[in-house]
Amino acid sequence: MNPNSSQDLLDLSGQVALITGASRGIGLATAQVFSKRGARTALVARNAGPLNELAVSLGDDGVGVLAITADVAVEADVRRAVDQTLEAFGRIDILVNNAGLISFGHVDDIDPPEWARVIGANLTGAYLCSRAVAAAMVERKYGRIINVSSVSAQTGGVSGGVHYASSKGGMISMTKTLARDLAPHGITVNAIAPGQIDTDPDLLTEEARQRVTAMIPLGRLGEAEDIAYAALFLASPLASYITGATIDVNGGILKR
Repeated sequence: MNPNSSQDLLDLSGQVALITGASRGIGLATAQVFSKRGARTALVARNAGPLNELAVSLGDDGVGVLAITADVAVEADVRRAVDQTLEAFGRIDILVNNAGLISFGHVDDIDPPEWARVIGANLTGAYLCSRAVAAAMVERKYGRIINVSSVSAQTGGVSGGVHYASSKGGMISMTKTLARDLAPHGITVNAIAPGQIDTDPDLLTEEARQRVTAMIPLGRLGEAEDIAYAALFLASPLASYITGATIDVNGGILKR
């Protein structure tokens, strides 16, 4: 490998990535980008139909792929997903904690069950997956954990309610702590904080879309691939000295 070639350093051939929330949006785009770079992928999501369709399309490219229907908020499901990945591929080099829910509403409208549902899917799920995968990574003295947070964690809610922003803020704090815990074992832990990503055309009305776009200095909503390529960078040797960091991918919407 030419150490001066960034193209070579972005090659994930021989590596195994476990990607949660892989059936759509950012998770789907990340699976496609990683697969094109040679990674074998374990795809985890609750919705089996789209997940299996993605697995078939990636398998047609000749790379190893495994589809696992699981709920990351359920510890037994997470353990099963990790065990199946290790059984199929023998290792896990990269974990992308992308699975999550977005939910809106004023604090008065968010009852404890709804709070628990969103926190469970977004924050507890990332914790359970990180904990389960870390054991295998520690054994090999190598790993990359990438948490998909949100600009809402830093602004108090460009989108989503208090439960959503809190879950994504917790992911950033968890990233820092896991980075400290796991660094001695050769494992980096970083987060990506996306801005408004155009993954669901029904999420915003046309009026809201125009209003949000006007807030973005680059003048457009983000694409799922914008986040996938940031994840590729963090998964690569180019980011080997980066840990505990949060990369903002938001078109400039976040003003400090």
